[in-house]
Amino acid sequence: MKATIKPESTKHYPVLLSELISIISPQYGGTFIDCTFGQGGYSKRILEFPNTEVIALDRDIKSLTKAELLKKQFEDRFLFKNIKFSQLDNLKLKNENIKGIIFDLGYSYNQIKDPKKGLSFDSKGELNMKMGINKFSAKETINTLEEGELNKIFKFFGEEKESKIIARNIVQDRKTTKITTKELVRIIESSKRKKNYKIHSATKVFQALRIFVNQEISELIYGLINAAKIVKKDGIIAVVTFHSLEDKIVKYFFKSLSENKSVSRYMPKQEEKKNFFNLIKKKSIQPSEKEIRENIPSRSAKLRYVVKLEDTHDIETDILDKFKHLIEVENFSKKL
Repeated sequence: MKATIKPESTKHYPVLLSELISIISPQYGGTFIDCTFGQGGYSKRILEFPNTEVIALDRDIKSLTKAELLKKQFEDRFLFKNIKFSQLDNLKLKNENIKGIIFDLGYSYNQIKDPKKGLSFDSKGELNMKMGINKFSAKETINTLEEGELNKIFKFFGEEKESKIIARNIVQDRKTTKITTKELVRIIESSKRKKNYKIHSATKVFQALRIFVNQEISELIYGLINAAKIVKKDGIIAVVTFHSLEDKIVKYFFKSLSENKSVSRYMPKQEEKKNFFNLIKKKSIQPSEKEIRENIPSRSAKLRYVVKLEDTHDIETDILDKFKHLIEVENFSKKL
């Protein structure tokens, strides 16, 4: 029997909203940066508190429609910029007291179901996946890059176990035809040795392509670095992730700047490095059972946050070296 989609399932739910609000405390006022405006759920809730201002960013120009509605409602307290959040350092914020910077790394229902974006393996649109301010598409990636490069994209960005055979079959098939969304799904399904009935066969490859096309690894890393520079003392950086790769990057960045690494007592005594953040909770915050029932996609969400300890722009981090292998995979894009 065909499942019926309830009307509320097509709505956009800001994930972990109440938990996020309790962390950033907008009731005390201040300026907040919503780095992933999307449908405006976080921004709207923050602006409902008096004495707050929101600077919202989104690379997807379609977010402008929601942003304009919010601008009419909160004219003097809301500003929208159609830029990528890695460009946080381009904002002129010298006199702004930034109390909190928020990242929600998920995709809205509207974006997933937009056939022009081609994010979904169910999409009847072109193999696109561009979220805005992009240089190339998934179609160019699949039809241009070499077998070894496609294998690494699927392996590292999608954690796809069958990455090698999928890449090989793509390269073989594209000799006679251009690979479309439908054709790519067919190749993936025919390449799988074992079927996983819990998730669609194409899920991991499509995730990998989306990450690659939107350069999500370097976007996130530079977004975090610039957020750390901009947020004021006692200000908060909060990030909601939806897959293990994102969470690994956020967890490492927060932890590495929050605690001194243990050193052997036999080593020469060095000057103790100052912590940049206070990591209040080591474990991530996850949605309640109630939220998951109301919004099934929230089940994979994890919220992590830190508090900045001093007003400084000087940040020393090895995060670019730590995830160098992933950035090298992103750099295959230079061929496109």
